[in-house]
Formats: sequence, C-alpha cells, structure tokens
Amino acid sequence: MKLIPGSHDSATRLAAAAAALVTVGAGLGLRAAATGSVAKYGGDALYTVLLLILVVLVAPRLTPLRAAATALAASWAVEFLQLTALPADLSRHSTVARLVLGSTFNAPDLFWYAAGAAAGWLLLTVLRPSGPYGRAPMAFGAGSPSRGR
Repeated sequence: MKLIPGSHDSATRLAAAAAALVTVGAGLGLRAAATGSVAKYGGDALYTVLLLILVVLVAPRLTPLRAAATALAASWAVEFLQLTALPADLSRHSTVARLVLGSTFNAPDLFWYAAGAAAGWLLLTVLRPSGPYGRAPMAFGAGSPSRGR
C-alpha cells in the first residue's frame, strides 16, 4: 500500500497538535489541583513534554530519541538562561515571558526536565507503530528491505 506523500506527516502533526492541547490542559489541571513540589516539578516535566510535542509538530520525521533530546536541550537552555538577568527582567513585564522563560535558576528543575523528556520519548516510542518515516524499522544488520517479494 502506498501512502499519499506527506499524509503521514499530516497525521503526525494533527496528533501532535491534539497532544499539545492535552498537555497544556494537564499542566493547568496540575496547577489547580496540586501545590508545592508536586505542582512545580510536575509542571517542569510537562514543560519539556510540551516542547517535545512542539518539536514533533515542526519536524514530524525526527526519531523519538532526537525529538526528546531536542526538547531536553531547549529546556536546559532556558533553565541555564535563568542564570542571567534577562528572563527575570522580561518576566516582570510579560506573563507570557514568565510562563515560557521562568525567572530564577533552580538546579533540581534540570532533573525534572530530563524526566519529562524520558516520559515523552517513551510515549512516542510506544505510540508510533513503525519507524520515523511511516515504514517498518529495519533490524540492525538486516540489509535492505525486500521489494514486494
């Protein structure tokens, strides 16, 4: 069966957009239902899950590992940016900047971002029925796939 060119990408992007909405809802629900460390660190993990989903939305052909690594790198970059005054300055003037960039560095956040990336990677790996391009993945050293034999 031949796929319509780009149809796998479109389906992946549609699923990613829906997952982004669910993730934002989960984050808001967590903030409403929990307090303290649960809300803070759960929010950190969901922040990276959302970034992972946005990576898949933009680049649906990335492998789950590369998408998770990209999201983790972005999360860590934002956290390390908080070692400067820029996020705090922007956060004082913008709610969006506060939500996206935060304001103060907190080392334990790095662990929870990694937890979110790992959870997102696991979900992507389990939910994708085949390789990153819509075909069955090849086993290591198996050679080329047969052509309709």
